[in-house]
Amino acid sequence: MSQPENLAAENTPETAAGSSAIDLVKVQEVLNSVRPFLQADGGDCELVDVTPEGVVKLRLQGACGSCPSSTYTLKLGIEEQLKQYVPGITEVEQVF
Repeated sequence: MSQPENLAAENTPETAAGSSAIDLVKVQEVLNSVRPFLQADGGDCELVDVTPEGVVKLRLQGACGSCPSSTYTLKLGIEEQLKQYVPGITEVEQVF
């Protein structure tokens, strides 16, 4: 995957509560950068929550919601991109 536009891992305005706040705008930007790959296979994702501990909770939609490879998509695709470009992200979890 190519680097999302304007997403260098740097200090940014903090928008979530807590001492190690997560930049929610950057989270959405990263999700928007991976969304075309999900949509190409008939899927998508919805941001449900970002905890103060850096856990991003996503709902996989469409084909991604029932795909046997969704764990790989979530962990090796989306989670890795979020960890790389958004300081403070520790994990991505799927919610139903």
